[in-house]
Amino acid sequence: MAQRSSLHGILVPLVTPFAADGQVAAGALETLAHEVLDEGATGIVALGTTAEAATLSPAEKQAVTGLCAGVCEERGAALIVGAGSSDTRASAAALAGLARWPRIAGALIPVPSYTRPGEAGVVAHFTWLAARSPVPLIVYHIPYRTAQPLSAATLRELGRLPNVAGVKLATGAVGSDAMALLGDCPPDFAILAGDDLYVSPLLALGAAGGILASAHLATRRFAALAAAWADGDVVRARELGHALARVSAAAFAEPNPAVIKGALHALGRIPTPRVRLPLLPAAADSVDALLGRLAELGDHGEHTGGGPGVAAVTLRSALGRVCER
Repeated sequence: MAQRSSLHGILVPLVTPFAADGQVAAGALETLAHEVLDEGATGIVALGTTAEAATLSPAEKQAVTGLCAGVCEERGAALIVGAGSSDTRASAAALAGLARWPRIAGALIPVPSYTRPGEAGVVAHFTWLAARSPVPLIVYHIPYRTAQPLSAATLRELGRLPNVAGVKLATGAVGSDAMALLGDCPPDFAILAGDDLYVSPLLALGAAGGILASAHLATRRFAALAAAWADGDVVRARELGHALARVSAAAFAEPNPAVIKGALHALGRIPTPRVRLPLLPAAADSVDALLGRLAELGDHGEHTGGGPGVAAVTLRSALGRVCER
């Protein structure tokens, strides 16, 4: 079983690239996984919200997990896999299926949505799962999707459960509960920023890292941001944090991951910008705006597989292609 210490730094929740025929583009996914690790990500997340996991078939989920597990095994990187639902028994069954991939550092389990079981029900849900899971659990706390708020006291209670390794904190703000949790965090409980826009302040307050969709782009800069806060380089961290917040705001101008996929396609990193219904492809203006924010980062702001000059040329070319649509 992977150690909890692997839950730090920048982890990228990979998109699921689709080919022109709508099938999963496995080669592009494998390349993306290697690229973000090359650029400084400490690990990747498979089957997260950004992966459009809700629209993948069971066979596609197995294929995506296996591919990501192979890359992380080769690279010695952390792999987190999204699993779970509002059905506790079905979530346990899904977790049991992860035992076949020993590289998994954690399973990202959302707080039950729709049923709104209350905080006591959430604790009971995770207690039951943690006792049966072959991998550590990461609580995915995203109340604007689940309609189930959790207090700092409840999050601390979850953090003290055996086999619960951390929380992806995506509350849409740096609020009082986040401050209270960061100020009194259980030992060995990794707090990971889950709202890209707020990763810098959460890192400044002691978060271990972040699970960030916009880190598909400018991965090296996001990794440098985490390192700067860890090293106490406040001036550098603030500079990076402000610039990357503008990138993240542009990346989430439309429902995730439409704009990110549009930019990755414009940069030649995935074969199509396709998303699956009920999502719709991003508007050209939104993709253009994101590419513009990346261009503002300078020559080193984007991975392209070449040197700094190649990065600038690639961004200019991508901007040109979007504007010509």
